[in-house]
Parts: sequence; C-alpha cells; structure tokens
Amino acid sequence: MQDIEPYYNWRHIYVAAEDAKSPLYKRQYNEFEYTNTVYNYFIHPQWDEFGSNILYLKILFVDYEQHYAIIELIGEWNDAIENDIMLLRRNITDNMYKTGIYKFILIAENVLNFHSSDDSYYEEWNEQIADENGWLTIINLPEQSKYDFKKARITNYISFLEIDQWRTLKPEFIFALVNEQMCMRLY
Repeated sequence: MQDIEPYYNWRHIYVAAEDAKSPLYKRQYNEFEYTNTVYNYFIHPQWDEFGSNILYLKILFVDYEQHYAIIELIGEWNDAIENDIMLLRRNITDNMYKTGIYKFILIAENVLNFHSSDDSYYEEWNEQIADENGWLTIINLPEQSKYDFKKARITNYISFLEIDQWRTLKPEFIFALVNEQMCMRLY
C-alpha cells in the first residue's frame, strides 16, 4: 500500500495545500516519513488524513466556477465503527460546501471495503447539495464495496459510475462526463 500514491498529474493546475479555500490549506508533507497506516500497512505520505484511522483522501481538483471537486480515497470506509462519513462531512465536504462546492466526484478504486451504519449523514449531505442542484457520485468503486453500499441502500443518495481511463482525462472532461450522466438521472 505504501506504493499507491494519490494521482499527481494535475498538480500543475491544482494543489489543495496551496488553495486558501481548501480545508487542507497549508498542509505540510514529509516525503521520507511514512506515518499513516491502514491497519498495519503504511500508506504513501501524500495521502491526507481527515480524522479517520483507516480512510484517507486527496483533493485532486476543485473548480469554484463550476462548483465541483474531485477527491480520491484510499483505505477502508467504515461507518459502523469509525463513522467515516461523519468525519468526511464535518472535516472536509461541509467546509467545501461553504466555498460553493456542491458537486462531488469521489474516486474510490482504492477503497478496500465498506461497512455501513445508518444512512443519515448521506441523506443530510444529499439534502444539502440538492438545494443547489448538486450531486454526489463515486467512480470506480470495487464491486465488493459497491455491493455493500447497495445493500445498505446508500444508493438512494449516491450514484456510481465507471470511468476506466480517468487518469488520461483532464479534470474538466471528467466533470463533463459525470455531469452529463447526473443530469440525465436527475431530470
């Protein structure tokens, strides 16, 4: 796991640690010291912690004019024990919402599994962003985790999409693809 880096090819156009509106503004990184772990496995130091002990993220891109963010995740999403959705909401997405972000693309191909609790934080998030015609989508979630999301009926609030070659696309093209799909679903 220590070799899995967050996607870095958009760093020339956006860095969350340099964005004064970002909840990760002025975050410092040490490329030589591995401190965060998912269970007993160290993860790359570029991943950002947000309060969870087993789920980490990287804000890859934010467009304040188009009102969207692309966030990559790694680890285990555990709402049952860690309440990861509450931590993600309170420490990251609520702050982004205050700056005008209400369309969220979560890239979750490195989310190993999902353990649900109740759906209240997802429902609250959906209600919050729906006021702005916003949406939440998860891209490339592994099948076993997708199954657990569906089983917990979280799909009432989140859409799942597959974009296999997302790394070859610019963020605005990913947004255009997702936005088109979400508009077709919403209207």
